[in-house]
Parts: sequence; C-alpha cells; structure tokens
Amino acid sequence: MSKKILMLAGDFVEDYEVMVPYQALLSVGLEVDVVCPDKKSGDTIATAIHDFVGFQTYAELRGHNFILNKTFNEVNVEDYAGLYVCGGRAPEYIRLNEKVLQYTRHFFDTNKPVAAICHGIQILTVAGVLEGRTLTAYPAVGPDIALAGGTYKDIKVTEAITDGNLTTSPAWPGHPAILKEFYKLLGLSINFQETNVLSEAH
Repeated sequence: MSKKILMLAGDFVEDYEVMVPYQALLSVGLEVDVVCPDKKSGDTIATAIHDFVGFQTYAELRGHNFILNKTFNEVNVEDYAGLYVCGGRAPEYIRLNEKVLQYTRHFFDTNKPVAAICHGIQILTVAGVLEGRTLTAYPAVGPDIALAGGTYKDIKVTEAITDGNLTTSPAWPGHPAILKEFYKLLGLSINFQETNVLSEAH
C-alpha cells in the first residue's frame, strides 16, 4: 500500500510550487491529497507565477488552475505519512485557519516528514513548530523564522536544508534538492536500472 502525502495549498499558491511537487510525488508511487480550507474535492484554486522582472521584489502573474482532490474538512491526519507545504501567496492567508495549524502541528508532534518551500514556512511560524530548528525560506520570511524561535539560513536557491523531520528550500529552483531530501525522510529508495541497447547496422 503506497504512502499518502498531505499537501497544503490555497488560492494563488505559486504555480510551480504546487504543480511540480504534486506530479513528482505521484511519479514515485506516492498518493497525494491536495487541500485548501473551505474547499472540497473537485474545486479549483488559482495559481500565481512569481517572477523577477526588474522590480525590487517579484511580480505576480496569473498561473493555471489546480483541481483539488480532497475535501479539507474530511482530512484525517493519521492517514498521512508526510506533509508538503507549498509556497506562493496562499500560506499568508490559509495560516489564519486553525485547522491548517492543527494539521501542521500533528506532523511535528508525531515526527513525521515535513517539506516546506518558499513562503510555505509562514504556516510553520504561526503553528509554533520552529523553536530550535534550523531552516531556510524565501529571504523575506527570514525575520519571521527568528521571531518564531528558529534559525534562518540564507542558502542558494537551488539548495535545501534538513533538520530532523523538516526539509526546506528557498524557492522552486530548489525542487530537486528538497524532493530528494523529502524522499529520504519518507524512507524511499529510488533505484534506476540502466539498460544498454545495442543496435547493429546491416
């Protein structure tokens, strides 16, 4: 039976930061339930594309729609082996939902694997689970980590940091790194066999 992952998202989640991990986790045989407060399975959320185009901060453009596949109020956190917290603008508002915080705390209380990227760490700061932790995030979230009792590390955008059951990365260019770390935390071992096919000209 495959392991199940709970993914927290919401309107204007960063497009890559929901689409890429969702598909990557599915590709290695995991089940992934993507939820948003006050929405049910089959509802859509809007995504946003964050890009640096000459301003002091990122610009936000409209992305794809993402179809949720689990009803938020039907989540039983005991069913899940890990938690994935997406970035973008969504974390800023879904962290106001007490159930989001309860779901998040469960994974820390039970020491289950957690991956959080970019602004997704905003949920962790409010959930009160970062005391004594070393992690990264989008740089603008760094002060929030310090206020929540954690230690913020400024690392390359392509890297990830793992501390105990938590792995984090600054933004979507770090997907390969954070996903590799999340797989390790989940106890997954991925082995690819190479097959050499020789063709002969006749």
